[in-house]
Amino acid sequence: MALRDYRQLFSVRDLRNAVFGVVVIFGGLGLAGLTYFAHQTGNPRLAIIAAGISMVFVLLILVFVVPPLAKNASKEASQLNLPFEFTLGGAIMLGLVAIVGFSAWNTGNNLLFLVLSFLLAAMVVGFIVGGLCLKKLDVKMRFPETIFAGEETSILVSIHNRKRLLSSYSVVAEVRGKERDESIAASDLRKLLPGFIAERLAKPPVVRRTLDYFAYLPRNKVTESKVPHIFPTRGRFLIKDFELSTKFPFAFFRHRRRLSARETELIVLPPVEPLGSEIDDIPLEAGQLISQKRGSGQDLLSLRDYLPNDDLRRVDWKATARSRGLIVREFAAEDDRKITVILDPRLPETEEPKMTLREKIELEQDGKSPIISERFERAIQLASSLLSHFSEQQAEVRLVIGSNSEDFGVGSRHLVDDLKKLAVLEPATVSEVDVSSLESMVYEMVESDVISHYFVLTTLPESAFSPELVQKSQILSY
Repeated sequence: MALRDYRQLFSVRDLRNAVFGVVVIFGGLGLAGLTYFAHQTGNPRLAIIAAGISMVFVLLILVFVVPPLAKNASKEASQLNLPFEFTLGGAIMLGLVAIVGFSAWNTGNNLLFLVLSFLLAAMVVGFIVGGLCLKKLDVKMRFPETIFAGEETSILVSIHNRKRLLSSYSVVAEVRGKERDESIAASDLRKLLPGFIAERLAKPPVVRRTLDYFAYLPRNKVTESKVPHIFPTRGRFLIKDFELSTKFPFAFFRHRRRLSARETELIVLPPVEPLGSEIDDIPLEAGQLISQKRGSGQDLLSLRDYLPNDDLRRVDWKATARSRGLIVREFAAEDDRKITVILDPRLPETEEPKMTLREKIELEQDGKSPIISERFERAIQLASSLLSHFSEQQAEVRLVIGSNSEDFGVGSRHLVDDLKKLAVLEPATVSEVDVSSLESMVYEMVESDVISHYFVLTTLPESAFSPELVQKSQILSY
């Protein structure tokens, strides 16, 4: 494997920081040893110089080494099921306890011992009360059947406080889950790293979504809240468990309690918008077809002799005068519209965003869903809008993704099924998009017995297709 492939995992800045951190730590340890040696050999001047330089190294460690380690440790701790963690206020309080305790022990001052006892008592009380707040709490939530990306969705959250004597205060309810089965960088990691390391790093990060903040939960009662939430992007979200947390009463600790949840998969549908100016040339009445059977349409199907039960308003008097017998008109029935939306998910490699492996991993760790291609997202939105538009007009619609086709359907249930397929669809990156395979597939559909109007969404321009196919379908380049 080439060295440049491994460089995707580590940037120059990472290597520089690693070398700097190692030098600072070992330099500090060396100066500490030199200080001890000078003290033992009775060289106070060398001891003072070494101690001063070691203090500079300590400051460098605190500024450049400790914060990145603390940040990474915080991320790792958030994935673990720890019952509590220190907040910034708790860390400051712990530092004050250490300073006051050392001063009291060093000086023997009773006032300092009294202050120390107050500080320790506040931390102990805060720890016990915070833990009691989360005892015997049950969480339930209900989502609507359809969730659209970028739209406000109302989520019903209820918490049952089963404690008979104590109320709970300042509780934050969160839901935890995964957005995909494995990391977006899984395939790249398997190419670069050994199997057991790649499998560990390829696990998708746990995503947190805050449901609501409950300031007061009365004892032995159920508290419900309707929370507006916006899912920024389409996709799926597999609920894993709930997490309750509180910083009550003094915010020295953040107590956490995880509750198991029934695994539920939420599908966030792509946004649906009115057909805009970019597709003004689409015939919105397309798909209204004339069948070869009798009905109440406007197009003439045939002429025949009058029968006793025929409506006299259907008599064709000109034909009657020519034939000297009553002749009636028969009209063709207008079939329901049939619309086929064909989405070609192939994207040329040049369209793939230029992100290194490290950038993909960092985006995931920060809880952000990287958009693979803005161009492909526009295609998904356009396909959704077309399906929604013609479904509202009671047309029979069909979605074809690549070579995967389905039957025609009508109604909101069929529309939601199609939108779910689009919600989890990802582009197929190819070196070159071949027009012949797509053209032959569309030709086969057009020449079949099923009469429909075809919308073809592809990265290829309209000029790449034959004039005959362009005439029989609507080519929409994205």
